[in-house]
Formats: sequence, C-alpha cells, structure tokens
Amino acid sequence: MAEDKYNRKNPAVKRILQEFKEMQSNPSLDFMSLPLEENIFEWQFAIRGPGDSEFEGGIYHGRIQLPAEYPFKPPSFMLLTPNGRFETQTKICLSISNHHPEHWQPSWSVRTALVALIAFMPTSPNGALGSLDYTKEERRTLAVKSRETAPTYGSPERQKLIDEIHEYMLSKAPPVPQGDQESKVETQKEENENEQSPQSDVVEGITDTLPRPTQDDEIIEEPSETPSNANVAQTSRSVPAGPTSQQQLLQTPEARIPKQADDRLFTWAAFGLTVAIVVLLLKKFLKANGYGAVFMNES
Repeated sequence: MAEDKYNRKNPAVKRILQEFKEMQSNPSLDFMSLPLEENIFEWQFAIRGPGDSEFEGGIYHGRIQLPAEYPFKPPSFMLLTPNGRFETQTKICLSISNHHPEHWQPSWSVRTALVALIAFMPTSPNGALGSLDYTKEERRTLAVKSRETAPTYGSPERQKLIDEIHEYMLSKAPPVPQGDQESKVETQKEENENEQSPQSDVVEGITDTLPRPTQDDEIIEEPSETPSNANVAQTSRSVPAGPTSQQQLLQTPEARIPKQADDRLFTWAAFGLTVAIVVLLLKKFLKANGYGAVFMNES
C-alpha cells in the first residue's frame, strides 16, 4: 500500500492506517478485511458464518465505506454474497452502521464492526432495513454455494482484492455441515422432546394425585387443629340451640309490651286507692269536729 501519498496528519487517515497494521499483525480466522490500494476509505471484507448455525461454513463477502470523519462517524456496510439474512449490495441497518450514528462509539473499529456483524447473522431480522428472513434450509444451501466462487463486484482492483480474500478465507474455513448438521438438529429436537415428556408425565401424575375439593372443604376458611368431624358436629348442634340474634331482637319488644301495660294498671289502681283512703280520712276528720252536718247539707 502506498502510504506515503496520504496525509498522516489527518485524524481519519492516521486511524485507518493504524487499524490496517493491527489487522496485519493480529489476523483472525473469522474474518479478513483489507483497504483498497488507491482508496483506504473503502475496505473489502469476508466473514465466516458463525458456528452452530445455518450459516456455518459459509464465506460472505462485503464492502465497508469509511466516512471522511472516521472514527467520529460510523461506516456503512453492505454484503455482496447471497446469504438469506441481509440483502446484497444494500446498506445494512445495524447499530454499528451509519443508519444509527447515535449508537456509534469512536473507540470502535473495523474489527469491532466485523465481529458484531458475525454476531448479528443468526439473529432475527425483525423487519430491519436490508434484512431477509429465509428459512434455515435455504440459508444452508446459500452457505454451500458461497464457497464456490467469490462474488463479482466493481472495478478490476476491487475484484482482485475480493478474490485474494476469498482464497485466504477458503483455506481457513471448515467444511459446510450438511447431513450431519441436519441430523444434529433433529437429534437435538428429539432430545428436547424426550426431556419435556417426563416432565409432562410428572405434572399429570401430580394432578391426578391431588384430592378434588368438596363442598364442605370450600366452606371452611381457616383450618383448625381439631378434627373436621368435630367441627361439623358442633356446628350442627349449635344451630337449633336457640334463636339467632335477629330473632331475639324481634321477639324482645313483643315480650315487653304486656309488662308495661300491667305496670300502668297497677300504678293507677294504687293511686285511686290512695285517693279513696284520703277522702275517707278527711270525712272522718270533719265529722269528728262537727262539720259533718254542714258537709251533708251542702252535698
């Protein structure tokens, strides 16, 4: 790379050259990315499909465009290899891309973005821009096909770099699991079903052993230490023992009414008797003092 023609005082150029050297000194088996000879702001890359997924064994090429304000603004990404997860030659909408500059951190790098892109591959697209939702079988087919040839894109310079990256990734990539992968998935499903079936049998067994609540059990609000039969017997004997409180309130006035009438008659009788005695005593007093004749004449 002709590094001398770039202004090393430019923060973006300085950062990009640092990342290029770091990529060369610390290569990864999961991806490879190189800038163009004539434009270090454009990178070509290839990532390996994440293991234990329908993308395993696939080689997926793409393009990174770094902005002039890099690393303070995020790059844009697009995939060139059909994969069933992202559209080809369309800018991908991710939190690490220019679609979401509010999420980008200047401390992130091309390496960070590629690691994140691999992690996004097996996730659900959720209708994101540039995302696809192919079946697992279709994605496995595309993974096998991605190894055959590198995609065709751009100028001869780009194509030469793409081919070099493809040869390197193909030499490091493991074979694509086909029948083994499908049998592994089916075996895993059967194991999950076998693990779930004993649990369902246990739940059903527990449900069958539980006693069904009766009407008497539902009436009882709090359990007591005495036997339930004794409580039922005490309750049945206490019901007919006497009138309820409401019946006592209704019967009490009826019992008091004749008692009050008797008291009044007795009071009037005593009062009348007292008056009669006083009158007799008064007549005897007047007769004894000689006023009897006058009293009789007036009467």
